Amino acid sequence: MIAPSETLDPRALCKLPRDFYARKTKVVARALLGKYLVHVVGGVARIGRIVETEAYLGPGDLAAHTARGETPRTRAMFGPPGHAYVYFVYGMHHCMNVVTEPQGVGTAVLLRALEPVANLAGPTNGPARLCKAMAIDLADYGRDLCANTLYLAEPPHRHRIAIVTRARVGVDYAGEWANKPLRFYLRDNRFVSKK
Repeated sequence: MIAPSETLDPRALCKLPRDFYARKTKVVARALLGKYLVHVVGGVARIGRIVETEAYLGPGDLAAHTARGETPRTRAMFGPPGHAYVYFVYGMHHCMNVVTEPQGVGTAVLLRALEPVANLAGPTNGPARLCKAMAIDLADYGRDLCANTLYLAEPPHRHRIAIVTRARVGVDYAGEWANKPLRFYLRDNRFVSKK
C-alpha cells in the first residue's frame, strides 16, 4: 500500500469521463480493471485499484437487481451512466455498482475487489469489504461519479494487464444466468476475491 496521500495527489488523477460509462456493460466491466476508485472522506482520499468486476445486463439478466424492472431500490440503475448504485444486503453489508449504458437500460458493473493504493485499512477482497474499506454506504446511492468526492480515475502509470473471465459469484438462483462468463479479474492479483 502506498503511504498517505502526500505520495499520490488525487487531484493529479484524470477522472473517467461520462462517455466511458455510456458503453456496453461488458466492455465497461473489463475497462474498469486497473482503474482507480477514489473516495474523499474527511479531506482524505481513499484510493484502490480495481482488480475484479461483474457485469449485470439489465432486465433480461435474472441475476441483475433490475430483472423485475424498475423499483425504488433499483432506480439509480435505470438512471444516467456514470452514477453509483449502492445497495445494502444481509442487513449489514454495502455493495457498489457503476451504472452503465444509456439512461433507462438498467445495467451496471459490480465492483468486487480492490488493490489498496492509499489510505485503506482492512481487507478489500469482496464487494462488502471493498465498501467498508472505502467508507461507501447508502449515502453514496446515486452519486455522480464524475464529481469530486467519489469517482473513478486513470492510474498515474499504465501497466499491461491480463484479464481472466469467469462465471459470477453467488448468483446460483439465476438459472442459466449463473454460469454466464460475466466476472472479470486481473490474472495473478492477490487481492481478487475468488480465483
